[in-house]
Amino acid sequence: MTSVRHHYATVDGRRLFYREAGSADAPAIVLLHGFPTSSYMFRDLISRLADEYHVIAPDLLGFGYSDMPLVTEFDYTFDKLADLTQRLLDQFGLTRYAIYVQDYGAPIGWRLALNRPGTISAIITQNGNGYDEGFIEGFWKTVWDYQREQTVETEAAIRTALDAESVRWQYLTGAPDESLVSPDTWTLDSALLSRPGNDAIQLKLFRDYATNSPMYPALHDYLRTSGVPVLAVWGRGDPIFGPDGARAFDRDARDAEIHLLDGGHFLLETAAEEVVQLVKDFLHRVVGR
Repeated sequence: MTSVRHHYATVDGRRLFYREAGSADAPAIVLLHGFPTSSYMFRDLISRLADEYHVIAPDLLGFGYSDMPLVTEFDYTFDKLADLTQRLLDQFGLTRYAIYVQDYGAPIGWRLALNRPGTISAIITQNGNGYDEGFIEGFWKTVWDYQREQTVETEAAIRTALDAESVRWQYLTGAPDESLVSPDTWTLDSALLSRPGNDAIQLKLFRDYATNSPMYPALHDYLRTSGVPVLAVWGRGDPIFGPDGARAFDRDARDAEIHLLDGGHFLLETAAEEVVQLVKDFLHRVVGR
């Protein structure tokens, strides 16, 4: 199994942490994590892909082991996070790479693709929406209410998503066997969320998530005109992004491959072997080895 290396890079004065494995001469794949986690969610996937690919998995600013400037020091928007991610990838000299996106990683990945369409060789989305379909109202209503109006009541409601029990719920809901999910996952995420000032960062991003849906038509046009290959591997029991979010890619992506697997939001915790096989088969056909 290929060893994973752990690095920091300075981008616009901010220190970004990333995990890297594989040969720099191999085809590249960038793994983009979601809320409330970090590149740690890819800890097993990285080494399993690195025998054939150059794998890079950064922590977004404010997440994981990357810097966490306060909201008074940095404007946390998906545009800004995507820009930092692009500048990090520029340091590698990447001109062509595949992306694997999940949750927040999806709107980051869509911005990378739209800003530099020719750089993306393939898209793998794992419970990462690019359509208005698939948003589970039971989870998102609280977010939408907070986006429309920031009151004491709407903020108190959305803050429940930051508590340890809610993070645990994200990992276990939809899992076919809860014993397969290590408590290390939600324990680490909860510890990082509880850092002083991180709550304000997450609230800012909950508000800014409203900027993603207006971007979807441009994404759909990009999928149609570029013909970029798309693989959707989705936990069908995800309580946040439902299977309709995966099926929607078939509307615009050319010959989209869609697989609904037995699992939840964090599919890699319980179906890693299936995902690895699907991803490798897909990449072998559309990118090469």
